[in-house]
Amino acid sequence: MNISQNSLASQQDIPEAPQGWQQSLERYFSNVVLNGKATITDMKRLSGGAIQENWLLSVLVQGGDSAGENRWVLRTDSSSVVQVSMSRGHEYAVLNAVYEAGVQVPAPLWLCSDLDVIGREFFVMQAVDGTATGHRLVKDDSLVPDRSALCRELGRNLAKLHTIRPPRESLAFLLAPGADPVRSIIAQYLDFLDELPQAFPVIEWGLRWLHTNKPNPIEPCLIHRDFRTGNFMVDQGSISGILDWEFTAWGDWREDIGWLTAKCWRFGNNANVAGGIGNVSDLMAGYSDICPREISPEELRYWQIMAHVRWAIIAVQQAERHLSDQQHSLELALTGRLVPELEHNILTLIGDY
Repeated sequence: MNISQNSLASQQDIPEAPQGWQQSLERYFSNVVLNGKATITDMKRLSGGAIQENWLLSVLVQGGDSAGENRWVLRTDSSSVVQVSMSRGHEYAVLNAVYEAGVQVPAPLWLCSDLDVIGREFFVMQAVDGTATGHRLVKDDSLVPDRSALCRELGRNLAKLHTIRPPRESLAFLLAPGADPVRSIIAQYLDFLDELPQAFPVIEWGLRWLHTNKPNPIEPCLIHRDFRTGNFMVDQGSISGILDWEFTAWGDWREDIGWLTAKCWRFGNNANVAGGIGNVSDLMAGYSDICPREISPEELRYWQIMAHVRWAIIAVQQAERHLSDQQHSLELALTGRLVPELEHNILTLIGDY
C-alpha cells in the first residue's frame, strides 16, 4: 500500500469516505492534538489495500502543538481480512517499536480503539512523500538515480529491524518463537492448504522440499515478513518510509532477505535480484554496516523458495475470499491468477522443471 499522494487512483476508482467519518474524526483529532481544533480539508482513500484501507487526510489544526496544515494517513481494516494479518492496534505497537529502533518508517501518531469514532479500530501516522510503485521504481532511473545506494539503505534498515529480539514487553502479543520456527511455518502453511476447497500439488511439493531441506534453527529476531519493493516509499532516491507491518513476527532474519529478493517481487527487472532495484551484494553490504552477517547462495535459494510458496498460498487465499462471496473484488480475483507463475518459480528454483 502506498501512502503517497502521488499514487492516488482516479476519482472514479476510489470510494468516498463513509458518511459521518469526517465529523467524527474532526472531533477525535480535536481531542488528541491538545488545545487545538481540527478541520479535515481533504480526505482521499489511497490506491491498493486489499487487506487494509489507507486514507490520506489533510487536516488544518488551529492552536496546540500540531497547529497548521498537516498530512496524516489513517490506516484501518478493509471489510474482510486474511487470517495472518494482525490487528491495527498490534500493528501500531510494532510501528512504535521499529520507529524507536531507528528504522525509516512514517512517524506513528495515535491509536484509536474506540469503535464509536468510525466503527473500526484505526491508527494515524505521518504521511511521507515519494512513491512505492514497484514497476516504476525498478525501471525509472530518475526515481532511483543511485541503485547501489538505495540497496545499501534497504540493507541498513533491515539490519536495524533485526536488532530487535525477544522478549519484548510491548510486543508480547506476538507468538513466542518456538524451538524450530521454520518447522512451525511449514505446518501452518499445510494447514492453510487443507482449508482450501481445491488441491495445489505444486505448492505442497514445495513445502515438502522446504521440510526436507530445512535449516537448523537460529536465534530469532523481529522480521517484517513483507519487506519488498512496493512496500517502501522512495523520495529523491532515498527511503522515506517503510510500510505495511501487519505480518511482522519473530523469526529467521534470512526470511526477509529471501522475500525481498524473490523473483515475484522484482516487477520484471529480474537482473536486479534485490527487489528489482539492484544487487544482493549492495543489500548485504548495507546490512553488514549494522549487523556483520552473510547469506550463502544456498541459504538465499531456500528462502526464495519459501517466499514463492508463501505468496502462492496468500494468492489462493485472497482469490478464495472473492470466490466464496466474502468480498467481491476484481483485485482479489486477479491475485489468484498469479498462482501458475508462482508454481513455475517454485519448480524452477527447486530444479525439478
